[in-house]
Amino acid sequence: MSHGAYMPVNGIDLYYEVHGPERAGTPLVMLHGGVLTFISSFGALLPGITVDRQVIGVELQGHGHTADGERPFSIAQCADDVVALLDRLGVERADVFGYSLGGLVAIDIATRHPQCLGRVVLAAAHFRPDAYYPEITAPEQDSPRLPTEDDFAAMHKAYVEVAPDPEHFFPFLEKIQPAVHDFEPWTDEQLVRLTMPILMIIGDTDFIRLEHAVEMQNRLPDSQLAILPGTRHMEVTARADLVLPMVRTFLRG
Repeated sequence: MSHGAYMPVNGIDLYYEVHGPERAGTPLVMLHGGVLTFISSFGALLPGITVDRQVIGVELQGHGHTADGERPFSIAQCADDVVALLDRLGVERADVFGYSLGGLVAIDIATRHPQCLGRVVLAAAHFRPDAYYPEITAPEQDSPRLPTEDDFAAMHKAYVEVAPDPEHFFPFLEKIQPAVHDFEPWTDEQLVRLTMPILMIIGDTDFIRLEHAVEMQNRLPDSQLAILPGTRHMEVTARADLVLPMVRTFLRG
């Protein structure tokens, strides 16, 4: 089964897609990266995951098919939107796979609505703004970690193909930067209460400092950490050869 639809939640029409077999155990909510779409984030993984798992792919405010509008953008608001969607769909409990921005939204759901979640996969995500390498927030420096022109071209192409307002790409990119770079960090007290199983995945050439990922893995009560070799931030969910087997194994528990 595969279909896309809109759900009115919290003043916006939130776009989502459902893939995979019905009644195939706990559904998996997949949350894309910043200024990306569901398919551009997870297209390489989707065929393998939906073999035996129903997937609900959400496109957050201003992303993909979901219009931005005048509403402020925040991680917490996106988390509330996803929780409201699950409630409207009658999903009491789901696993979640969040990539980059989607990982931040997944963490916020886990801290404020833990009853909604089973297992959590966080790909190229972080818990504090200082998790980035310095060159990520000061991009005048040259670094192999930074997005390339090809990366931006692919992001822009994916956006304009489905966005309600294709001309809104660059204004929206500027709008969401504070939400990703300057968000209020989750406290140690919040992190130690995340008792659900968590799998963290980052690239060895990611935006995220390796020591930050190790620190967070040590703070979370039931967590695992995978570091992908030869992998940049923009490539993490494209590495189906490495990511798909570990995610499927983790979700099976």
